Amino acid sequence: MKTFAVLTLTLPLSFASNCFAQQKTFTADPVACRVGFVLSATGHEVHGVFHVQSGTIQFDRSTAKISGSILVSVASGESGDKDRDKKMRSEVLEVEHFADIIFVPQSYMGSIASSGDSTMQVTGVFTLRGTPHDLTVPMQVHVDGARLSATGKFVVPYVKWGLKDPSVFILKVAKV
Repeated sequence: MKTFAVLTLTLPLSFASNCFAQQKTFTADPVACRVGFVLSATGHEVHGVFHVQSGTIQFDRSTAKISGSILVSVASGESGDKDRDKKMRSEVLEVEHFADIIFVPQSYMGSIASSGDSTMQVTGVFTLRGTPHDLTVPMQVHVDGARLSATGKFVVPYVKWGLKDPSVFILKVAKV
């Protein structure tokens, strides 16, 4: 059983005119950004979404450096089942103590086209429940004028990372 989160960002572009050719800054649009998740369980899959609260990504095409952060609200997590969502937020993710999930990119491999599609791998730090984890996310990027859309899929081994296993009796849930 594999579980992954899908990160989809649509980011409006702002830039400093003197460095447009190489350095760019993208700001997340919280209305358009989301983090989807799929969790395999006994006899079914749970699909859900978290909302991006804020984020800014800067990259320099000349050095393959990337920086910034994407901030996701833990309280926004929804899977379509009110009781399951309450348990996920309070017992597994402990929203009272850890309100945010944060991804801080540090470098990338591949190239970013000035327009159109690109494929890259973004390496950074993914902080879940206050604990940082190194993570590399394969990304599909599309630049259209002043907008950038990025989609990536990655596995979150949440039990290995110290989160509570929500399995109960005969209902077993994947550990990733």
